[in-house]
Amino acid sequence: MRVGVPREIKNHEYRVGLVPSSVAELVHHGHEVVVETGAGIGSGIPDADYVAAGATLLDDADAVFAKADMIVKVKEPLPAERKRLKPGQVLFTYLHLAPDAEQTHDLVASGATCIAYETVTAPTGGLPLLTPMSEVAGRLAPQVGAHCLEKAAGGRGILLGGVPGVPAAEVIILGGGVSGTHAATIALGMGANVTVVDRSAEVLRRLASQFGTGVRTIFSTRDAVREIVKRADLLIGCVLIPGAAAPKLVTRDMLKTMKPGAVIVDVAIDQGGCCETSHATTHADPTYVVDNVVHYCVANMPGAVARTSTFALNNVTLPFTLALADKGWRRALADDRHLRAGLNVHDGKVTCQPVAEAHGLAYVSAEAVLGL
Repeated sequence: MRVGVPREIKNHEYRVGLVPSSVAELVHHGHEVVVETGAGIGSGIPDADYVAAGATLLDDADAVFAKADMIVKVKEPLPAERKRLKPGQVLFTYLHLAPDAEQTHDLVASGATCIAYETVTAPTGGLPLLTPMSEVAGRLAPQVGAHCLEKAAGGRGILLGGVPGVPAAEVIILGGGVSGTHAATIALGMGANVTVVDRSAEVLRRLASQFGTGVRTIFSTRDAVREIVKRADLLIGCVLIPGAAAPKLVTRDMLKTMKPGAVIVDVAIDQGGCCETSHATTHADPTYVVDNVVHYCVANMPGAVARTSTFALNNVTLPFTLALADKGWRRALADDRHLRAGLNVHDGKVTCQPVAEAHGLAYVSAEAVLGL
């Protein structure tokens, strides 16, 4: 198979779909890899490393898309990239289609086979290709939140960890999954007072076991969220429903009860965000203010630490990339129900039920597409 790696073009996105060691594995398996010139520079990977691994460099994205049987990316294809997709081509990347009707319709119209990292599952449960980026985003959230709390950044002028004689900031984390757990780890390490809210009693028990009395846990109800947001200096939204749009847990009315200069970091923004007032921002212009509350809603947070993120992502995507290249997408998906869960769009059909429901489109199962 001919595998193509274009340079990412989303605002301040410096990650890259394949690192040289992954390219070398694909070449060893008998595949051809074409990489757009400069694709790895943002992650500190020079073109020469790709050539040494056996890749062929191409001058631009048009050439990569035209030549490749499978495109491996990091972020969802932007409109210019979606126009380059063609019937029969495989796209393997993060998609986050539920909150993005325009992208969904464009991918349906392309006729391509689109497999989303974020809906691939694991035998042990969870979302293995989302996990490393959730870890990164979770660990970044208290860091960027602490900066946003600084007065010059529009915040309350609070040091996250406080100092002797002055209380630490109150950090409220909505969702105790991968991102929420890692956010709690860093916020606690920075000296904040940390509370995690989740609707799963098992998750709350796990957090209590992991952090002891260092992190407070609260069972999530609408009333509990309404009351606890009033206390927050920093609110971190980490709620995830696989494949579906994030629930809007923090309403506009709740926002009005928050402290002036409080900060919201909405990690769930890739899936639409868990606050009614959240909308996606970029690293170039990461924040905005609604009702005196600072919102940080960057949709590609891990891109800020591109080198760490790129290598962490490749560690988990490579086995699936190899399976798709070695077997072809049909057999690879037929053989592995967990990879099959990643199929979101194929040949004009939506094959992910939450995405179909989000946009009022007809749903066709991956099993029906494969004749299983």
